[in-house]
Amino acid sequence: MKALVLEDVARFEVRDVPAPAVGPRDVLIRIGSVGICGTDLHIFHGLANYHRDRSGRQVPLKESPQILGHEFYGTVESVGKDVTKCKPGDKVIADQVLNCHSKARVPLCEYCETGDSHQCAYLQELGITGPPGAFADLVSIPETNVVMTPADISVTMGAVIEPFACVLHASDRMERSKCRYEFGGRHPIRHVLITGAGPSGLFFIQYLRNVRKFDGQIFVADMRASRLAMAKKLGGMPLDLRACDVVAEIDKHTKGEMIHYWIESSGAASVFDFVTRVMRHQGTFLYYGSGHAGRDVGCMVPFQFMEVNMVTSCGASGGFEADGTPVVYRRSMECLRQGLVDARSLLTHQYAQLPELQKAFSVDATSEEFIKGAWVRNSAA
Repeated sequence: MKALVLEDVARFEVRDVPAPAVGPRDVLIRIGSVGICGTDLHIFHGLANYHRDRSGRQVPLKESPQILGHEFYGTVESVGKDVTKCKPGDKVIADQVLNCHSKARVPLCEYCETGDSHQCAYLQELGITGPPGAFADLVSIPETNVVMTPADISVTMGAVIEPFACVLHASDRMERSKCRYEFGGRHPIRHVLITGAGPSGLFFIQYLRNVRKFDGQIFVADMRASRLAMAKKLGGMPLDLRACDVVAEIDKHTKGEMIHYWIESSGAASVFDFVTRVMRHQGTFLYYGSGHAGRDVGCMVPFQFMEVNMVTSCGASGGFEADGTPVVYRRSMECLRQGLVDARSLLTHQYAQLPELQKAFSVDATSEEFIKGAWVRNSAA
């Protein structure tokens, strides 16, 4: 089969590789679409490497090239002999995290036992930690990771179910935390700030407006005009970091009350320069974006992935159905089905062929108009 292989930092190559093995509990999926995630971009540019050997050493791409891609949708090609839930021809999405249920491990680790499978003690992630991802013709994954999709989920919508699931999981973590300011609580959240109007920031606006039915102020700070325009369309108040004094604008529009809930989805270290100037005392800071290079905050990255409080979040875990399949992915899919999430507007760039993704990663992703890209084999869908 064909696969897009990351041979080294910033260097893809389309290769012929062996088709993945299909075990008795596995489902072989022919890929229809794959979203380009910020994590993919970080790995491509050498800003992150989550592939480690048993000793914890990072495995360089030159030593072990990777097939990226973890936000995927496709059609079941074949199934193992013990698979009962789906059959060839079914349309599916999948949770890329291989957890205790995926591996039929008994007993479950403490994280899978409590529905936090993204922190599984034995975690592996397709397209991230070493196992091959979905920038390929085919992917094999355990049946418990698969969620079947109805006919009204298009190939395009399928590419954004995973990233919106991440936003749902992050919002769940925040709303379960004991915070002074809550939605509808004694001290209600009235003013929200989202830093970063990339795909995640724009998904957070839609979650707040359309799922949470939040009617307060949502300030959205970014430096790209196209993203700020989209933020305004979706219900945010855009703040252009290049053209306005963010602190003064927030002070004016909140009458000095400032921010109760800050969602940091940019990964830009400069946001820490004005945290204390715009947040209300005992407000909530959701640490969602990754990166933050250039300040002495790099030590916080492990806290993010371990999900220690600020609140921090990573991935889309959030409990299992009775058969071990992921709950949050199904919730995300239903939000798209109900029209609560505008997926098409956010997918500004689509690519029909694997070789085109080199340009997507190295050129298009840095352009002014880029919000989110995806490899979509049938671009008419």
